[in-house]
Amino acid sequence: MTLRPATRDDLRGLPVEVAPGLLGAHLTVRLGGDVVTARLTEVEAYHGLGTGAVPDPGSHARSGPTPRNATMWGEPGHLYVYLSHGIHSCVNVVCGPAGTAGGILLRAGEIVAGRDAALRHRLQRGGVVRSDRDLARGPGRFGDAIGLRHPVHDGIDAISGGEWHGAVARLDLPSEPVPGVVTGPRVGVAGVAGTAAFPWRFWIAGDPTVSAFRWGRGAGPSSPRAPASVRQANTPHMLD
Repeated sequence: MTLRPATRDDLRGLPVEVAPGLLGAHLTVRLGGDVVTARLTEVEAYHGLGTGAVPDPGSHARSGPTPRNATMWGEPGHLYVYLSHGIHSCVNVVCGPAGTAGGILLRAGEIVAGRDAALRHRLQRGGVVRSDRDLARGPGRFGDAIGLRHPVHDGIDAISGGEWHGAVARLDLPSEPVPGVVTGPRVGVAGVAGTAAFPWRFWIAGDPTVSAFRWGRGAGPSSPRAPASVRQANTPHMLD
């Protein structure tokens, strides 16, 4: 598969529209003497307040701009790096039309370059790595493996490639869509935002680095918080 540098125009659509096109992309991070490249295999889209026709109750930007989500309201192509559960630094690609907020969470990837550096990053963070497929399998592991940390690297620009607090990031997109893209509910998102009403998780079918699915609190198929139309099991489907 051939790759090309991502541009801001590539990322100006709604996150749910842009997200499938990030599958197969490469995110490369240089930090100190380490260079790590991850091939993206699983992503999730999130919309901020007023972004698109459907409000997204699962987004950090659902209520508007805050100091925490400020990067999501900025220029497409920057990386929104936030802290999850006080431990994990999770990485999002900012996208969306001008004046709106959006992010695509990088849920999983395959380390295709810099394996030893990625392993060292994981072990330094106290991680347990049972196999190479687990190096960046899940958003917390992904962030640890590539070396980006909250808050210091929040806002790094993956389009211009400028240095940001000692790190440089670059996003390269596949020239053609990857085959076998599947969509379904987002992982571990609470309430209706984690049901089939929001099939905004996209992944490459059969790729071993894709993370396991789990329902969020109150988001299961039998949850009374989910409308009757979405009380269904996690039934993924292929995109055309």
